[in-house]
Amino acid sequence: MGKIVAIAFGVLLTALGAVWALQGLGYLKGSSMTGSSLWAILGPIVAAFGVSLLIVAIRGPRSKR
Repeated sequence: MGKIVAIAFGVLLTALGAVWALQGLGYLKGSSMTGSSLWAILGPIVAAFGVSLLIVAIRGPRSKR
């Protein structure tokens, strides 16, 4: 169950970070976040954290040999 939650959270963080980055860069209009450099910086950081979480969750724990 924990692996599924980690994957879902990783997907959510990746999507949220991508939306924030696009809003910060001005590609998605209609928000107070549009054109703000804060979101252009935080978005990719959150997206990268989401991708890292996905990688760790999918690969699983490494076995000791």
